[in-house]
Amino acid sequence: MRFKLILPSVILVMLLSQCAGDSKKTGEASSFVSPEAGRTINVGDTINLQVRLNDKADSIVYFADGERLSNSVDEKPVSIHTDKLALGMKAITAKIYRKGAELEEISTSITLKSSLIPVKLEYTVVQQFKHDTQSYTQGLEYHNGFFYESDGLVGESSLRKVEPSTGKVLQVSPIDNVFAEGITIIEDKILMLTYTENLNMEFDLKSLKLLRQYQTPYARQGWGLCNDGSKIFNSDGSNVLHILNKDTYMEEGYIEVYDNNGPVESLNELEYIDGMIYANIYESDRIVIINPANGQVTAEIDLSALNPDSSRDPDLVLNGIAWDATGKRLFVTGKKWDKLFQIKLSSQPAL
Repeated sequence: MRFKLILPSVILVMLLSQCAGDSKKTGEASSFVSPEAGRTINVGDTINLQVRLNDKADSIVYFADGERLSNSVDEKPVSIHTDKLALGMKAITAKIYRKGAELEEISTSITLKSSLIPVKLEYTVVQQFKHDTQSYTQGLEYHNGFFYESDGLVGESSLRKVEPSTGKVLQVSPIDNVFAEGITIIEDKILMLTYTENLNMEFDLKSLKLLRQYQTPYARQGWGLCNDGSKIFNSDGSNVLHILNKDTYMEEGYIEVYDNNGPVESLNELEYIDGMIYANIYESDRIVIINPANGQVTAEIDLSALNPDSSRDPDLVLNGIAWDATGKRLFVTGKKWDKLFQIKLSSQPAL
């Protein structure tokens, strides 16, 4: 008889313990098992996405910065290839769906970096042109047989049209009270940045007349510009290239630029050439070549031999890249340099 009395008590205790355990599990939030927050991963590697659920789920959908990656229905890991993801810090999110329950959303983070060692491209000088030593070059474009150049410094800034064969300034539009920065040509207009004024300026390509200027909604410095015909890329001196709508000039996204050593900072003047972005690195005579699909530096060019004068002002560095898309000619110059160079690379970087 004693055994029969004890047994229900044991069962009752076990049931109460199980209910308490279930209640505790239900009260806890689900969490990520993999990847661990802050983990660094080489782009192209495979990662496992896995969560620990606090209750059974109908489906789990995984995202990276809002872009859908994959889905699952349980806690088993899901393998993801990272070769299509852009470089930099990524928010990895799992949206957990349960019938009749509120959506549960949990997140972790990873940093995608590049393990690719950039190819060091050689070059030859094809031709030299005269360049105005009063021009503190900020932006350079080649269009329909002429150079268009923005030069900076407050009180000295201007936008100009230049004849390549002579270096003669054919048209000039002085820009008062601001520090002019990079330019890009969009159809029949020239868009120009300013350095710290958060002011963008739009000019008529033919007359160089100022059409409008407006305050940007972004509190950041303006450095360089280029475009691929459908969108604009904008540097701000960091390793970030902001992507702007070519019609509204409003930001629609960004990419972070990395090489095998980490973030590539001080991205300055930009030029879009055959599917790649060429960028001057401020305070250096170096150009990096960036894959705009993911921000990976695929190649670089050391142009320090173009102006080897050891006595020159260290601020008067290489800056200014222009591309003749028809003639496939590449031009470079520097701040207040007396020459502008057409160069030919030993090979073109592949996408």
